[in-house]
Amino acid sequence: MDTTFQHQSLRDKRVVILGGSTGLGFATGKAAAQEGAKITLVSHSMQKLEIAASQLPSETEIYSVDLSKESNIRDFFEGYGQIDHLVYTAGENLTLNTIEQLSLEAAQKFFAIRYWGALAAIKYAKKHINSGGSITLTGGIASLRPQAGWGIGASICGAMDAFTRAMAVELAPIRVNIVSPGLVRTNLWNSMDESDRDGLFQTVGQALPVGRIGEADEVAQTYLYFMKQPFSTGQSVVVDGGNVLI
Repeated sequence: MDTTFQHQSLRDKRVVILGGSTGLGFATGKAAAQEGAKITLVSHSMQKLEIAASQLPSETEIYSVDLSKESNIRDFFEGYGQIDHLVYTAGENLTLNTIEQLSLEAAQKFFAIRYWGALAAIKYAKKHINSGGSITLTGGIASLRPQAGWGIGASICGAMDAFTRAMAVELAPIRVNIVSPGLVRTNLWNSMDESDRDGLFQTVGQALPVGRIGEADEVAQTYLYFMKQPFSTGQSVVVDGGNVLI
C-alpha cells in the first residue's frame, strides 16, 4: 500500500523537541504546529517552556528535564509513550576560546548536552518511535569552516555529523538526519556583549552571499523537511546563507 502521502503530512503527528523552549527548537515547534502536528517541548527551564507554550496551540505539552543527565532523559522517554518525530536542538551558549585559553574541564561540559544528551535521547527514544518516524539532530558549519577559537565547536559539529550517519545505519528504517545551521539570530549568542553580538551579526551578514544572517524560523523549515521527506536518511543539510562558500 502506498503510504507516501501519510508520511509527508505532519497532521496529528507527535513531534517531541528536546531544547524546544527557545531558538531553533521553538521555531521548529511553531512551524510543525502550523502544519497540524501535536507538539511536546522539553527543556530545563519551566519558565521558558511556559512562555513558549503560550505561543503554541493549547494542547502543546511541556516537560522540564535536565538534558545533561542520562537518567533524566531515560525517565522522560520511559514515561512518555509513542512518538512520530524526535528533534534535538538542545545546547548551551558557546564561548569561543583559542587553545591557549581553553579549559579542558569547561570544554568537556560543552559536550554534555550537545553530544551526550543527543546520544542518550536516541538511546532511550528509539523504541518509542512509530513506523515512518524520524530523528533530526543539530550540528553546525564549524566543522566545515572553522575559525580561530572554534576548536570545541568544530569538534562537536564533526562528532554530530558522524554520529548521525552511524545512527541512520544502525536504527534503520528509522530515518536519522542532521541540520547544520550557520550564523542564526537566536539566544545562543546571548552570552556575548550586546554591541559585540550586533557587530558580529552585521559583519558576517554583510559578507554572506545572501547579505544577512539567518533567522530561526527559516532554519526551522529544514527540520520540517527531514520530518516530511520519507526517502532521506543519514544526511546533513547546511543552512548558512552561503557561509561555507566564502
